[in-house]
Amino acid sequence: MQEYYGILEKCPLFKGVSRKDISEMLICLKGKTVTYRKNEIIFAEGEKAGYIGIVLSGAVQISRTDYYGTRSIVATVQPSEMFGEVFACADVSYVPIDAYAQTDTTVLMLNFKSFMDVNTPACEFKSKLITNMIKIIASKNLLLHQKMEIMSKRTTKEKLMAYLLFQAKKEGSNRFSITFDRQELADYLGVDRSGLSAEIGKLCRAGVLKCNKNQFEIVK
Repeated sequence: MQEYYGILEKCPLFKGVSRKDISEMLICLKGKTVTYRKNEIIFAEGEKAGYIGIVLSGAVQISRTDYYGTRSIVATVQPSEMFGEVFACADVSYVPIDAYAQTDTTVLMLNFKSFMDVNTPACEFKSKLITNMIKIIASKNLLLHQKMEIMSKRTTKEKLMAYLLFQAKKEGSNRFSITFDRQELADYLGVDRSGLSAEIGKLCRAGVLKCNKNQFEIVK
């Protein structure tokens, strides 16, 4: 676990917390490290909620599948980032999403629901963890509004450009890489893959974009 403390110090849940205190917090949160192979399920829709995950290495993809089997990618979670916290804090009975390892991935699982239980003995770090968790959920809410703004666009081109412009703003550069391949990007935007590829090709030929696999440059 020692090799991952640098990652945990970057996690918003432990913001403003010393490495020594992180170690003690993990005891309160009943932390356990689990390694998953590529494409292995971490959370499956319908499973009991309660645990939150912090990615230590690799990446986790969050998705939803509708009644007809159509998948929609919600987010990709990178090292030091969290997933599952909304469901643990909302006290829902089951998770409504699938979370799986995008590559070989190591995750720190925390029993946050048990930690929040009023019957659980008080922990000296409880106030700090709850404060940080409120800030995390507020930030996730802002990201949800961003996704809604993207999905509100009518055409594949508009959705694509809205997403790419958000990424450019996030990176502070007109050159950036995304974490999705073409199929994953189509699933995230809720569009057809062939239509998405066609629009990327048109924008590149028009001189609006430069693209090489998952690397993009917004030219104008």
